[in-house]
Amino acid sequence: MTLTQLRYLVAIADSGFNITQAAERVHATQPGLSKQLKQLEDELGFQLFRRKGRSLLGVAPAGVKVIEHARRILAEAANIRSYAANERGEYRGRLLLATTHTQARYVLPQVIADVTQRYSEISVDLFVAGDSEVLTKLDESDFALVSSAGSVPETNGLAIPLFRWRRVLLVPKDHPLTRLGDAPSIVDLAHYPMISYESSNLPESSLQRTFAAAGVTPQIAMTARDANLIETYVRTGLGAGLLAEMAVGGRVDDDLRVLQAPLELPECITWAIVPRGKVLREYALALLNGLAPQIDPRDLRRILEGNQPPLWPEPPRWKAAG
Repeated sequence: MTLTQLRYLVAIADSGFNITQAAERVHATQPGLSKQLKQLEDELGFQLFRRKGRSLLGVAPAGVKVIEHARRILAEAANIRSYAANERGEYRGRLLLATTHTQARYVLPQVIADVTQRYSEISVDLFVAGDSEVLTKLDESDFALVSSAGSVPETNGLAIPLFRWRRVLLVPKDHPLTRLGDAPSIVDLAHYPMISYESSNLPESSLQRTFAAAGVTPQIAMTARDANLIETYVRTGLGAGLLAEMAVGGRVDDDLRVLQAPLELPECITWAIVPRGKVLREYALALLNGLAPQIDPRDLRRILEGNQPPLWPEPPRWKAAG
């Protein structure tokens, strides 16, 4: 049994049992991958996948536990490589970050630029998606960035609070809400169509819960993942845009106004989610420190190593770099 065979096994499972896609994922040939799978099954004495002819249909009952163990073995092998590279002072490699559109566009650029200037031999890969999809990529990432309205995200990873932020309203300059002051109430906002992030439609979202607590229903005309798309449709008059404050910053437009969102809406926290037990490379730790300078780097390292309880300082309010 080899690490290569285990890597191929996991790739098949993660590729929907498509041998061709699995071979592409691990940069192998299809015949080579099939040969290694057969050798592994011969050694174990049973089939790992259900088959119909030459096609794989799913994981065989006996293969479920094998794949679980294979994932853990590969993760620990990766940890050993990361630890060794850190000990050697080797600062080249690939940093994979799973994140939302808002964080990728408005929070990460300067932090990533600082880290890549310091570690010039690394490459950065961003997987950008909605909050729920981001966490599906956690096991493949160095860490993920997600946001929640105060509560700790439900995840198997270690959640690190980075910073707090509020929502704002982006409206045409002649919108009726501009005549109600800087922060309209939830009841005021309920009278007008809104454009917001896609999570706003979920019954458990903080937006839906806040409106329900006020006894009103939001008029959600459209949702999108990208703040730029929301802004585009605000300009068409489709509705008032409800956005993260970092997506608008201190902007001044001739045709748009930025208002405080209703104060009833709870403050949000952006979290870094690190896979439990993962050994991070030095450049990944540097990126985390850049996002959360309030956390002592030595404490961060000890917590990630399991040598200190995760007692995090209060996350500060977000502010733009510079």
